[in-house]
Amino acid sequence: MKLAITAQDTDLNAPIETRFGRARYLLIVDSESGSLRVHDNAENADGLQGAGIQSAQAAVKLGAQALLTGHVGPKALETLQAAGIAVYVGATGTVAETIESFHAGKLDVVAESPTTEHASSSK
Repeated sequence: MKLAITAQDTDLNAPIETRFGRARYLLIVDSESGSLRVHDNAENADGLQGAGIQSAQAAVKLGAQALLTGHVGPKALETLQAAGIAVYVGATGTVAETIESFHAGKLDVVAESPTTEHASSSK
C-alpha cells in the first residue's frame, strides 16, 4: 500500500508535519517494499489559499492509498475522500514512528477506503 505521510524533511527520521496542507514534504512509502519517494510540496505549502486541496490533489497524483498526518481540514478531506484515499490523523513523532503507529492501529481513521489494511482504527 502506498502511504502518503506529511513530513518536515525528506527521510524516515524526519518529524511529522501535523498540518496536512502546509506540509513541506509528502513522503510516499510503499508499506510492502519499504521504498520511499519524496515529493517537495513547497509550492502548495507556501500558497496563500487552497493549500489543503492542492496538497490533496498532489497525494492523488502520487498514487497514495492512505494519508497519515496530524490534522486535515474539511476541504482537503473531501478531496481525499472523493479520490478513495483513506485518511488517518493523530500522527506525531517521526515518519518511522507514524508508520509503526499505523500498522499497530493507533491512528484515528477519518475516512476509510476499500484499499486500506485497517477496516477501523482507534487510539
